[in-house]
Amino acid sequence: MTKPEEGPGAHIEVIPAAAEQEPAMANLLELYAHDFSEFHDLEIGADGRFGYPSLPLYWSEPDRYPFLVKMDGKLAGLVLVKRGSEVSGNRTFWDMAEFFVLRGCRRRGIGTQVAHEVWRQFPGPWEVRVMQSNVSAHDFWMRAISAFTGEAIHPVYAEKGGERWKLYTFESKAAK
Repeated sequence: MTKPEEGPGAHIEVIPAAAEQEPAMANLLELYAHDFSEFHDLEIGADGRFGYPSLPLYWSEPDRYPFLVKMDGKLAGLVLVKRGSEVSGNRTFWDMAEFFVLRGCRRRGIGTQVAHEVWRQFPGPWEVRVMQSNVSAHDFWMRAISAFTGEAIHPVYAEKGGERWKLYTFESKAAK
């Protein structure tokens, strides 16, 4: 378990998710997909779920790391980190595969705290991909990454699989 951080009036924890927590992760991913469907064409299955087929891989493959986010002891989101760029295939990069904070927990600096804690845990080159259509996420990631690195971040545009992305790359230094 990672050391909790005190946020603006909230106790934030980023906890490695155990395999028995996969159902909670799957439920949070449904909420994430619901939010995401506002600007990305996602199809809901006949069972009423969006699904996330690669979730079990986070407990069976190396270089995949699932985290639950808690605020004041209650679930507040999730983070999925994996090794390897989704855009270039470069295996040296850390990839922020998924990042989700519940709507009721947003706009309090929690997402920035969580992102910074995750980046500190995985030193090295990072890549954060944001769909071009996800306008609100661009501002969040630009602020969070700039605050982490102490310098302005300038994304590049990338296209893969017919999707357009803003790609933010930066270095996370090893903790001292």
